[in-house]
Amino acid sequence: MQFVDTHTHLYSEEFKEDRKAIVEKAIKNGVNQMFLPNVDVDSIQPMLDLVWDFPENCFPMMGLHPCSVNEHVEAHLFQIQKWFKKRKFWAVGEIGLDYYWSTDFKEQQISAFKKQIQWAINLDLPIVIHSRNSNEDVIKILGEMSHPKLRGIFHCFSGDANQASQIVELGFLLGIGGVLTYKNSGLTDAIADISLQHIVLETDAPYLAPVPFRGKRNESFYLLEVARKLAEVKAVGLNQVAEITTNNAKKVFGF
Repeated sequence: MQFVDTHTHLYSEEFKEDRKAIVEKAIKNGVNQMFLPNVDVDSIQPMLDLVWDFPENCFPMMGLHPCSVNEHVEAHLFQIQKWFKKRKFWAVGEIGLDYYWSTDFKEQQISAFKKQIQWAINLDLPIVIHSRNSNEDVIKILGEMSHPKLRGIFHCFSGDANQASQIVELGFLLGIGGVLTYKNSGLTDAIADISLQHIVLETDAPYLAPVPFRGKRNESFYLLEVARKLAEVKAVGLNQVAEITTNNAKKVFGF
């Protein structure tokens, strides 16, 4: 079986002591492709260093995370945009809106999100969306900017069933990770009517480790726990989850 971790921060400081071993462990256990979202101007080089070490397994995205939006947003966007002329990236991400931590730069977040969506349309790349406490605004913006080339993933989807349906209607995939294994998350009900054809797997490592590793550092190998839970929720075999979600990931990233 082959799996794709569509969202993992393996380049982060949390893996500085055993990064290569963690990647090799994932590969050995069938997680053969790992897509790396960028977050700010400082994460670019660590991300690309990991891609250099594992060019057949680790694939970079480029974008400005909403939690990295501040008074220097325009300068940071300028620096990030230049990278698309230097090498291949597989998506514009991680981008979006985050109203959980702070709304001090809400208008700047919205402006940066729209600008990066336009980059993706111009470059014919998918977007990978962070939408914490902001699903309604994100869905509205995607509807307003609707375009045949606009596609991507709602990373770490945590909305309700109605939002899940709206996202699928827009042609986007739901990124499902460790939260699915949490007893009271409500995610099982939210995706009850969503076909596997609209779902991809992710870890968001080092965050949001699935049960039985909840509270510990997450890693791409733990994607298998998410896959097992999704197979249980959808009452299908693990092989089917692996095949469909892997094909979905390869299709959206053009892999």
